Amino acid sequence: MFELKKWDPMKELSIIQRDMDEFFRRMFGTVRSIGFLKRELPRMPVYPAVDMFMKEGKLVVHAELPGINPKDVDVSVTGNVLTIRGERKARWEEKKEGCLVTETSYGSFERSIELPDGVDTTRCTAGYKDGILELSMPAEAKALPKKVRIEVEGETTKEKESKKVA
Repeated sequence: MFELKKWDPMKELSIIQRDMDEFFRRMFGTVRSIGFLKRELPRMPVYPAVDMFMKEGKLVVHAELPGINPKDVDVSVTGNVLTIRGERKARWEEKKEGCLVTETSYGSFERSIELPDGVDTTRCTAGYKDGILELSMPAEAKALPKKVRIEVEGETTKEKESKKVA
């Protein structure tokens, strides 16, 4: 006869979590090469993280490009679309003897960002310091962010007035 065992739902969840972690590692390549597994996982595409903000009447874009030579980066503007292209080159040969884990992605990248209306892209300036590419371009007042009030259904006129004061 079969032995009765107490069912542990947390054990089942941990198995599902392990399987999902493995799925995402294979799909998105967060870990490229694990020495003890002796197999190569898919490589993750290289995209620079980008911050875009307004400062002193200018639109400023920061792109994180650590370890990338600024000479290997191309910045272009077509219409109101800013494009940053480049390549992160590997610093060693393809044979990684003794390497246990490699999480850094290498290869070509391209990142396009739509700029708001009112930005003068013809007067764009660029600088590079500490792995951050900074692009700056003058922006008109219409490019500045605008606050939008959210209308709440069922809100009384008195509640609306108190929010205006606050």
